[in-house]
Amino acid sequence: MSATASTPSTTSTVAAVPQRTVPPLGGFNATLLRLEVRRMLRNRRTVIFSVVMPVLFFLIFGTGKSYSNQDAGHGNVAAFIMLSMALYGAMLSTTGGGAMVAVERSQGWSRQLRLTPLTSTAYIAVKVLVAMLLGATSIVVTYAAGALSGAHMDSQLWLETGLIAWVGSLVFAAFGVFMGYLLPSENVMQIIGPGLALFAFLGGLFVPLDQMGHTFATIAKLTPMYGLSQLVHSPLTGDSPGTAAVVNVLVWLAVFAGGAAWRFRRDTARV
Repeated sequence: MSATASTPSTTSTVAAVPQRTVPPLGGFNATLLRLEVRRMLRNRRTVIFSVVMPVLFFLIFGTGKSYSNQDAGHGNVAAFIMLSMALYGAMLSTTGGGAMVAVERSQGWSRQLRLTPLTSTAYIAVKVLVAMLLGATSIVVTYAAGALSGAHMDSQLWLETGLIAWVGSLVFAAFGVFMGYLLPSENVMQIIGPGLALFAFLGGLFVPLDQMGHTFATIAKLTPMYGLSQLVHSPLTGDSPGTAAVVNVLVWLAVFAGGAAWRFRRDTARV
């Protein structure tokens, strides 16, 4: 009698690993944006320096002076100073908003976000948009203070100059993101703060460029704030900003955006 040993066949079932699907718009949504805005507003230092300080500077240097009501093109000197301070506030706001990535990196939050379906592009877009919202707030508050304190210019210039300052401040939103990835520190704004003050000075926001002397005026034309300052003030003064101002803005935007993209790729490659 022959015995037949039968070995039952076993079928190994390998569970399919579900692939992570990318949500619409890479995860960008109103809820995320609202949370980011609330997180930013809880930072009192950012709000004070970005919104309150430009208004105080305008009230100190632009009102109650012998020159405040003097003509300045299509408005008065108070309006000229108001534009400078609004632009200064927008620079601080957008840079600070973009640089918030440094805080999140130091706390490990950005690393946690990479485990979610939120794409890197959507994450950067949220940071830039929040920075631009803070910049718009700074401009509106400074303009309101100017309107209530004697600054006047042709009616259409309020909207025109405000839009130029706001859209142009995208340069510094990119700068903030760049610095946020370049300087992994919670105190990134304290580190780059003196540089922003220097940008503002060389851009003619504190002292007109024609009072700086030829050497400083020449150097100023190569700095990030020069072109944007010329574009914002030209509708008021009636002077043409010139091609150099436009080129200045575009070149620095490309430099800062390119630097942010470079550092971002290096940062994400480590995970």
